Amino acid sequence: MLQNKKILPVGVESFEKLIQQNYYYIDKTDFIRQLLQWRGEVNLFTRPRRFGKSLMINMLKSFFEIGSDASLFDGLAITKEIELYKEYQGKYPVVFLSLKSINRKTYEKSLAKLADLIADECKRFPFLLENPTIDPDDKQKFQRLKSEIANEIDLQSALKLLMRMLHMHYNQRVVLLIDEYDVPLDKANEHGYYEEMIDFLRNFFGDALKGNPDLEFAILTGCLRISKESIFTGLNNLKVYTISDVRYNEYFGFTDADVKQLLTDYGLSNAYSSIKEWYDGYHFGDLDIYCPWDVLNYCDELLTFPNKKPDVYWINTSSNSIIRQFIDKANHSTQADIEDLIAGKSICKQITDNLTYGELDDDIDHLWSMLYLTGYLTVDRTTSQTEDGSLYLSIPNNGIRKVFIQQIQKWFKETIGKNKESINALTSAFIAGDAETVQRLLEEQLRTTISYYDTYESFYHGFLLGLLSQQERWEPRSNQESGDGRSDIQIRLPGDSTNAGVGILIELKRAKTREELLSQCEAAITQIREKRYAESMRDDGLSSIWCYGIAFYRKSCHVLVKKASEL
Repeated sequence: MLQNKKILPVGVESFEKLIQQNYYYIDKTDFIRQLLQWRGEVNLFTRPRRFGKSLMINMLKSFFEIGSDASLFDGLAITKEIELYKEYQGKYPVVFLSLKSINRKTYEKSLAKLADLIADECKRFPFLLENPTIDPDDKQKFQRLKSEIANEIDLQSALKLLMRMLHMHYNQRVVLLIDEYDVPLDKANEHGYYEEMIDFLRNFFGDALKGNPDLEFAILTGCLRISKESIFTGLNNLKVYTISDVRYNEYFGFTDADVKQLLTDYGLSNAYSSIKEWYDGYHFGDLDIYCPWDVLNYCDELLTFPNKKPDVYWINTSSNSIIRQFIDKANHSTQADIEDLIAGKSICKQITDNLTYGELDDDIDHLWSMLYLTGYLTVDRTTSQTEDGSLYLSIPNNGIRKVFIQQIQKWFKETIGKNKESINALTSAFIAGDAETVQRLLEEQLRTTISYYDTYESFYHGFLLGLLSQQERWEPRSNQESGDGRSDIQIRLPGDSTNAGVGILIELKRAKTREELLSQCEAAITQIREKRYAESMRDDGLSSIWCYGIAFYRKSCHVLVKKASEL
């Protein structure tokens, strides 16, 4: 860490902790001014995960709540709005819940976790039990919630009860803050209790948000805008701000100016181009936005390891199951779309931003919408919207491209592992020196595989290595030293009492055109001969050594084979 520099707030979601413990903070408090200018009674902000939603909503709690520490905002943008600051800072009772931990495998366990969260929130207001003006029946319900002995009906009306009691106590309507409101639905859909959770949340939110005289205003954050037909039935006072809305676009995530300032403050300006290539590219409204989680993690590592290469930090904060779900459902046309995306192209899709989790499996177009709304794809700003409202989408940056490729690699290994007959046929052809059969079987696999050609030989290397690794007792070695260099792939098959074993050498090439396939195979065979890749196998006394030159062009290949003794 550079001397006299503030600590980078990696994973810090408490605004109070961030300020009091002198973490680095990119000032987003002007959000409060715009919120008070444009807010509705109920406001939903949807952004991908790890774009600062939790810190923002925590900052709102620190600003509005009665008894909060006003000094937390000293020197920040909101204090320049003098009249507004005086009117609103510390003037409201606040109910705050984060639902990100409501992610259990059963409905009962998720409800128990919610009861625990509500109990913790009740414990912030013990004085409500001492207020003589509050109805005794409400106090009894409050005590059940506080003691975690409430039933399901009590939990459904918990927010409404808390807000009514706080309004009575302070003679001031309540600000309601709900972070990650849609996580319970996501997990319920994943684990099979979606309808039960929908029914509960419809009452839980409905009681608090619809026609509630105790509500000043509410802020909800999440990844998705869940359709009104699911949990917001009849809620006519809801204003939704998605990633397409130009309002508030600079407050979630880092702008280019934010990143440049951060890098200047920490002496890391030479990393700007790498950070832009790996973590920029999201388009919220009319702004380009960086993923703050990735930027902060990478900068934090650069301070200790100046030569650290960019990596994907965002991938480690979730299962990325949406990509895997998408790949599993992909048909031939969708596979071509994925290949275009990874190659840096854009694709045109109709996007629906008003979904339910239960609809995701109904139509693969819904999964395109999910990939867009959750940050795996973004609007291609070089193209315009079509007449029917479809959007041109692209992968935002190198970081997300790597996420796609990693998920494709996992899918490929699992898929080919199920087809033992094809693998046996392929490996038998390699052992027999049957170039024609090897070529035919490889092309069959390529036609059903999602490819990413911008990685050149590395894709085909991993593709073939993955295939051969599925054969039992085969241990293909990659880039092993041999002769005067490193061959792409080596396989040594032990012999028995009748032979000394078989060696297989494979050198891979990527052709720029289909017409180059043969010449690239010949170049691969020449390389094996000139660099003496077969020398160590000869020294080991293997009875036969097959040398393969394999060239690829998109989903086509050509195979040549020679015995080492003929080279």
